Amino acid sequence: MAASELYTKFARVWIPDPEEVWKSAELLKDYKPGDKVLLLHLEDGKDLEYRLDPKTKELPHLRNPDILVGENDLTALSYLHEPAVLHNLRVRFIDSKLIYTYCGIVLVAINPYEQLPIYGEDIINAYSGQNMGDMDPHIFAVAEEAYKQMARDERNQSIIVSGESGAGKTVSAKYAMRYFATVSGSASEANVEEKVLASNPIMESIGNAKTTRNDNSSRFGKYIEIGFDKRYRIIGANMRTYLLEKSRVVFQAEEERNYHIFYQLCASANLPEFKALRLGDANNFHYTNQGGSPVIEGVDDAKEMAHTRQACTLLGISESYQMGIFRILAGILHLGNVVFMSRDSDSCTIPPKHEPLSIFCDLMGVAFEEMSHWLCHRKLATATETYIKPISKLQATNARDALAKHIYAKLFNWIVDHVNQALHSAVKQHSFIGVLDIYGFETFEINSFEQFCINYANEKLQQQFNMHVFKLEQEEYMKEQIPWTLIDFYDNQPCINLIESKLGILDLLDEECKMPKGTDDTWAQKLYNTHLNKCALFEKPRLSNKAFIIQHFADKVEYQCEGFLEKNKDTVFEEQIKVLKSSKFKMLPELFQDDEKAVSPTSATSSGRTPLTRTPSKPTKGRPGQTAKEHKKTVGHQFRNSLHLLMETLNATTPHYVRCIKPNDFKFPFTFDEKRAVQQLRACGVLETIRISAAGFPSRWTYQEFFSRYRVLMKQKDVLSDRKQTCKNVLEKLIVDKDKYQFGKTKIFFRAGQVAYLEKLRADKLRAACIRIQKTIRGWLLRKKYLRMRKAAITVQRYVRGHQARCYAKFLRRTKAATIIQKYWRMYVARRRYKIMRTAAIVLQSYLRGYLARNRYHKILREHKAVIIQKWVRGWLARTYYRRSIHAIIYLQCCFRRMMAKRELKKLKIEARSVERYKKLHIGMENKIMQLQRKVDEQNKDYKCLMEKLTNLEGTYNSETEKLRSDLERLQLSEEEAKIATGRVLSLQEEIAKLRKDLEQTRSEKKSIEEHADRYKQETEQLVSNLKEENTLLKQEKEALNHRIVEQAKEMTETMEKKLVEETKQLELDLNDERLRYQNLLNEFSRLEERYDDLKEEMTLMVNVPKPGHKRTDSTHSSNESEYTFSSEIAETEDIPSRTEEPSEKKVPLDMSLFLKLQKRVTELEQEKQVMQDELDRKEEQVLRSKAKEEERPQIRGAELEYESLKRQELESENKKLKNELNELRKALSEKSSPEVTAPGAPAYRVLMEQLTSVSEELDVRKEEVLILRSQLVSQKEAIQPKDDKNTMTDSTILLEDVQKMKDKGEIAQAYIGLKETNRLLESQLQSQKRSHENEAEALRGEIQSLKEENNRQQQLLAQNLQLPPEARIEASLQHEITRLTNENLDLMEQLEKQDKTVRKLKKQLKVFAKKIGELEVGQMENVSPGQIIDEPIRPVNIPRKEKDFQGMLEYKKEDEQKLVKNLILELKPRGVAVNLIPGLPAYILFMCVRHADYLNDDQKVRSLLTSTINSIKKVLKKRGDDFETVSFWLSNTCRFLHCLKQYSGEEGFMKHNTSRQNEHCLTNFDLAEYRQVLSDLAIQIYQQLVRVLENILQPMIVSGMLEHETIQGVSGVKPTGLRKRTSSIADEGTYTLDSILRQLNSFHSVMCQHGMDPELIKQVVKQMFYIVGAVTLNNLLLRKDMCSWSKGMQIRYNVSQLEEWLRDKNLMNSGAKETLEPLIQAAQLLQVKKKTDDDAEAICSMCNALTTAQIVKVLNLYTPVNEFEERVSVSFIRTIQMRLRDRKDSPQLLMDAKHIFPVTFPFNPSSLALETIQIPASLGLGFISRV
Repeated sequence: MAASELYTKFARVWIPDPEEVWKSAELLKDYKPGDKVLLLHLEDGKDLEYRLDPKTKELPHLRNPDILVGENDLTALSYLHEPAVLHNLRVRFIDSKLIYTYCGIVLVAINPYEQLPIYGEDIINAYSGQNMGDMDPHIFAVAEEAYKQMARDERNQSIIVSGESGAGKTVSAKYAMRYFATVSGSASEANVEEKVLASNPIMESIGNAKTTRNDNSSRFGKYIEIGFDKRYRIIGANMRTYLLEKSRVVFQAEEERNYHIFYQLCASANLPEFKALRLGDANNFHYTNQGGSPVIEGVDDAKEMAHTRQACTLLGISESYQMGIFRILAGILHLGNVVFMSRDSDSCTIPPKHEPLSIFCDLMGVAFEEMSHWLCHRKLATATETYIKPISKLQATNARDALAKHIYAKLFNWIVDHVNQALHSAVKQHSFIGVLDIYGFETFEINSFEQFCINYANEKLQQQFNMHVFKLEQEEYMKEQIPWTLIDFYDNQPCINLIESKLGILDLLDEECKMPKGTDDTWAQKLYNTHLNKCALFEKPRLSNKAFIIQHFADKVEYQCEGFLEKNKDTVFEEQIKVLKSSKFKMLPELFQDDEKAVSPTSATSSGRTPLTRTPSKPTKGRPGQTAKEHKKTVGHQFRNSLHLLMETLNATTPHYVRCIKPNDFKFPFTFDEKRAVQQLRACGVLETIRISAAGFPSRWTYQEFFSRYRVLMKQKDVLSDRKQTCKNVLEKLIVDKDKYQFGKTKIFFRAGQVAYLEKLRADKLRAACIRIQKTIRGWLLRKKYLRMRKAAITVQRYVRGHQARCYAKFLRRTKAATIIQKYWRMYVARRRYKIMRTAAIVLQSYLRGYLARNRYHKILREHKAVIIQKWVRGWLARTYYRRSIHAIIYLQCCFRRMMAKRELKKLKIEARSVERYKKLHIGMENKIMQLQRKVDEQNKDYKCLMEKLTNLEGTYNSETEKLRSDLERLQLSEEEAKIATGRVLSLQEEIAKLRKDLEQTRSEKKSIEEHADRYKQETEQLVSNLKEENTLLKQEKEALNHRIVEQAKEMTETMEKKLVEETKQLELDLNDERLRYQNLLNEFSRLEERYDDLKEEMTLMVNVPKPGHKRTDSTHSSNESEYTFSSEIAETEDIPSRTEEPSEKKVPLDMSLFLKLQKRVTELEQEKQVMQDELDRKEEQVLRSKAKEEERPQIRGAELEYESLKRQELESENKKLKNELNELRKALSEKSSPEVTAPGAPAYRVLMEQLTSVSEELDVRKEEVLILRSQLVSQKEAIQPKDDKNTMTDSTILLEDVQKMKDKGEIAQAYIGLKETNRLLESQLQSQKRSHENEAEALRGEIQSLKEENNRQQQLLAQNLQLPPEARIEASLQHEITRLTNENLDLMEQLEKQDKTVRKLKKQLKVFAKKIGELEVGQMENVSPGQIIDEPIRPVNIPRKEKDFQGMLEYKKEDEQKLVKNLILELKPRGVAVNLIPGLPAYILFMCVRHADYLNDDQKVRSLLTSTINSIKKVLKKRGDDFETVSFWLSNTCRFLHCLKQYSGEEGFMKHNTSRQNEHCLTNFDLAEYRQVLSDLAIQIYQQLVRVLENILQPMIVSGMLEHETIQGVSGVKPTGLRKRTSSIADEGTYTLDSILRQLNSFHSVMCQHGMDPELIKQVVKQMFYIVGAVTLNNLLLRKDMCSWSKGMQIRYNVSQLEEWLRDKNLMNSGAKETLEPLIQAAQLLQVKKKTDDDAEAICSMCNALTTAQIVKVLNLYTPVNEFEERVSVSFIRTIQMRLRDRKDSPQLLMDAKHIFPVTFPFNPSSLALETIQIPASLGLGFISRV
């Protein structure tokens, strides 16, 4: 098809525009050959007549279809030209916020001037191992391609990064190096990758500066070679630098700065170590204040200085060398402030003691006089003599600046050399990847020597680039066997010859520099004479004789000749250098070591470190002039040599190109200036690549892709089984001109524009089909609409007529009803009037009769009360008279009786005085005296006997009397204390009395206040009656408030419940996090264990030399090694020292908080171990001492043994009681398992409380009894201990006789016993009384205080209420009620919390008692003999013995243990066991062997068997850890073994589902709880290994099956692709489909089921698999623009539905696997929903709750229409989404963590299989095992 045929009506074209460069327009009529004018319609609505060039008659460029706009690769565009490239870049950059675009083999990077979240660790992992065309363009994709080609082709690679200043070259190069450092890792522990990255801040500080175009512009070029070993891990690096801009040291333009390091020094001048440098503000120095912009916005130079110093330290530059560098830099600043004074026109001088120069000399360690002299003079040498000549002020200033530049250049080279030394590796370099960060093409208003060298370098690079592109095109054509036609491309060799050939510009410049009187003008004349009119690329400006023009590949550039010679010579005076070499500062002469043979002009170059190798030669004797000539090299000569060496390096490598574009000159984020972009695209060679591609066949399709895309253009008869022949037949019909396409072996090649023509045909065909479908649908809809309208009209008529009839009938009914209503109403009114009159009469009668009855009642009541009063008054008067009469009578009787008594007394006194009375009294007194005398004698005899007895008993009771005295003293003391306490009680009682008086007083005051209140109430009754209505309203408000309070209480309870639910959820999340953290620790431990074993094997095989080869770290290498970032605490004790010494294969970042916690825990455990060891030593010493004492006192030891036996008997009885009580408690708790069991007041709670109280009381009683028994035994044995046998017998007989004698008269014994009991009783009473008094006093004090507070509060409230008006008083009472209810609420909550605490405390006490019972049971058993303890490789586990019965087991001999493990674990094939035998058979066999060891009570055998089992399983998994069946088999058996240990442990929690027979098989002697933990950890490790295995199997399938393969054929058409071919979405042979994934899932599931894996564990594995599928699919979707379309969303949803169907078939919908696919489902829905209006945005925000904001915005930005009928997402819609989601708090991370592993749990799953029924097959080779 001819190109002119495409210019039809409505075709869109590009026309030139002075503002926008290119403007879009639309044809208003078809173009016909011969037309001179095109009628166009512009996008702004204007019409334009576009005139064609009459000479060339070139038509304007055609515009690509909209579906091709925004492509990842510019070569995928159908029309390849400048406006198409510019428009595609602008759409991607502005609309989609994509800064990277492919242009064939070139990556175009546009600087966004904004930080983007696309460089994280997750993005690196996503690009690692991927093909370059499969992912969206990225610098990481280029780096991965270079890394992959280096490993695959074993060829060195280069990444060439170029662009203007400010385009982002340095940042791109840094990200490429960061990618290599992350993906490859380092081969040693020296962290070489960190050093490579650390070189960037150093080089930026000394080589970057602020310019008008860039705040961090690199003022030098650099080529960094990153070295790799044979395993392709970083081992070192080397840096070359080019053309340092030395002139910036002494001069800066307006708004520019010097190098960053100078400003960093000035910002850090206040640091103590920098005081000696005598620096200050940057504005104080001439070399830093010329630009007038010393500060960069957003940059802290002091912080940057700290980063620079840290990087220097990391690279091994010592502190002394760093200070030396800063000292030289400070000296340069001070040198710039040196001022010269003119003597005359030819000489100058420096003032004496000039401060800047003296500081410079002090810092440099040189003499002030010498330096000041040679700054103002120079030495001239002739053939015979030398002269010292003064120089002018201008020459001296230039010489000073030249010296400063020279020192800085030498320092720059020195730093580069030291950086290279730090990055150098002793390991041999196998290959390298070079990163070239070099200046792009430059053209300014004034271009000088620097721009000339830069553009010269870009000419060389462009030539190499053109040749490489041409070579790739040729290889592609030859590979596809297409006839090769020579493509014309621009060859810039003539321009390079003009610059570097003999008599070229550089040659003439060097020649002119050698001339004694050579100037810039004479050099310019030589250029004109040599090249003007002879070379087409060389021109002379019209108005200048001091400039020349060169036609470069990008543009014409005019260079000013002024300064060329001086910059090329780079002159510095030799005498000044000699002064510096004589410096006392040791570092300064080091900088000039390579200048020892050089004279002026020096060999210092602007290009930094010269990359040429120099072989040192011995100095030859000769004239100085001869040496100078030999070593005199100009800057241009050195730069040419280094450039040639660079080109040789690049030609020896495979290049990769990154072209950085600066979108605008104002550094505005995401702002695109078309003029500047086009200028850079032309300069960087991107358009040349487009032109070369467009000259041939730029569009390339595979036959399958072409068939899939253009199937709609074929008829059914055209479709053949051979796709290639089908495509040929169709193309011959569609495109007549056969030159427009070529058929290759696997692809079809199209000329430019042919794909657009095919797209037009396809769109027309689809449009016609759409019109036909619309026509049919619209006719059907209109017919349906007519039928509905006709039916509706008939229905309306029917309903209207029915309505009218009903209305007439209703009228008739209403008329009749009205008559009836009138009749009844009139009757009602008459009856009502009669009733009212009757009621009124009855009311009047009732009120009158009631009034009369009440009056009569009141009269009777008054009379009755008067009678009662009279009765009581008369009775009182009678009683008063009676009392007076009785009192008078009694008084008279008393007086009479007193008189009679006086008379009788007188008579008695008279009789007593008479003698006769005495005689009567003394009759018989003598007889009595005699009797008394005899009685006294008898008593004296008895007294003597008693005295003798007392003397005999006195010695016996001395000790008892002393004890009684001490008891008496103690009792006296206690009595005194009791007296004091009683005194205190009395005082407290007095105080209580006073307080009671106060209380009575306050009560009286309260009564008075209440009386006052009553009076006030009576006064306000009238006011209250007026306020009744208001009171009712207030009551309603009160009710509303009460209702509100109730609602608030409900809300509080609901909120508390919600908080409780949230807290439980949070606790569950924390639990899962802790599980994940613990399981990651186990994973890290297993990884370190494997690493340790590998290192041991490597040490054993160290003698063998490995064969040469290469192994590439693939995409999963770095991610796998950085997957788990935790160190392990659980490790085998014997492996710990050696494991810590071995380096890990790759250092992974650790969770430092967890690591510190683990360290702290380890130290605590070590301290506890040390304390236990000390305690053990102390116990052993005590045992030794006690043994020695036992030998001395065997009888005492016997008594103690008797005491111990008694104590043991008591404890045994106590234990039995406790066991019975505990069983009762368990039964009570098990019978009622409702939630209210543990509530206070519940039966179980009461039983628990009663049992605990009884147990505690019983324990206390038993303790006291044991102590009393022990004291009595010891005291008896001390008292009975004999001195000799005789004394013992006599003493005992005497004692018995005395006791028998004292039976009748045992006053002393009774007194002793009574006194002892009295003392005890008094003591206990005093103590109890003291406690009760204290408690009572405290209670009374508290009550008094509370009463006082309540009284004060009531008084205040009453006073306040009395002062308030009634309305406020009611409100106050309501408020008071609310506060009271709130306080009650809080009190109830506190009580609830206390009860919860009590329950928890009781549970803890119950656990403590259960533990005590276990310890007591252990104490009753025999101790384990020391000979049974053995060493073991796993952690030592304490196995307490238990008293149980035993039945059923497998017996084996100790020496057969290794054979058992070998046959049952190491050599067992999972496939045969899974198919032929019962699931979990090895686990059952091992457990039955453990039971036999338990039956033998052989802990050594138990330990050995369990240890061997665990170690053997680990060995099997290490050996065959990549086999899914093996890992699944041993995960299943490990879990079954763990469940058996639980099921048969004897613990009630695990025995609920056992049969009685199974309960008999429980372990009897050992508790293997700690081994269960070890097995659980092993199961976790196996599970994680299983996840890694299935991840490695699924990973290659996921993207192809879920994204790329078209499950529904024909839904999504394949779009044209560029040079970077993506993976085909058509199911070719070898590609994975969704069926492949489902088959693999079926395989996994069937294997796990065959192995008898627990159903819950299978659910967790499936959930993990589905998470991996969803995460990997979503991550690839977010990084692939070609996958974000409506049709792809439909494909994804269909694929997800198939996965859900698989879950339903396997009955796994409740496994949580579907929820893990929710982010992927929402992303697919997001691709399919409408994306236009605000309602759509709201729906998207509510729908995509599982996606983060970054993911939603990314999908919307990447959304790409596949057909013309789809529309792109507008920028405004995306901003609306961002505004709606700005408050959402989610992770800023773009990609999901595909390596995340959910924490695994192993729910207890008991087996119903009886152990005695298990048969051991002979195929296992276990004939040495016998059943017992």
